[in-house]
Amino acid sequence: MKLILAMIRIDKMAATKLALSDVGLPSFTAMPVLGRGKGKGGFEKAVGLDEDQKELIIEMPRLKSKRMITLVVTDDKKELAVETLIKTNQTGKSGDGKIFILPASDSYRVRTGENGDITLD
Repeated sequence: MKLILAMIRIDKMAATKLALSDVGLPSFTAMPVLGRGKGKGGFEKAVGLDEDQKELIIEMPRLKSKRMITLVVTDDKKELAVETLIKTNQTGKSGDGKIFILPASDSYRVRTGENGDITLD
């Protein structure tokens, strides 16, 4: 079992939802997040400073709005999920996102008490 965390562009959410559903992976959680990569984005100006006070510009790139998708899949569906996420979200430009894969030791269905891979269907 794998836990997949994907950070994607907000404007790719609808296409991602459709693509995951089309390949048989309709169950996931999405939430708004803020973050940044290693690139140098726009700089923020400290609040209340005049434009001519350039030396006081905060040299930290702004946090960008993204969506974080969380899904848990069986080991045999990991590659399908990753390939679908990349194909749907890749533009070739900085900020396309990032995918993290973590082991998930178990899963329980609250309604029935079942556990294991069967709860992912």
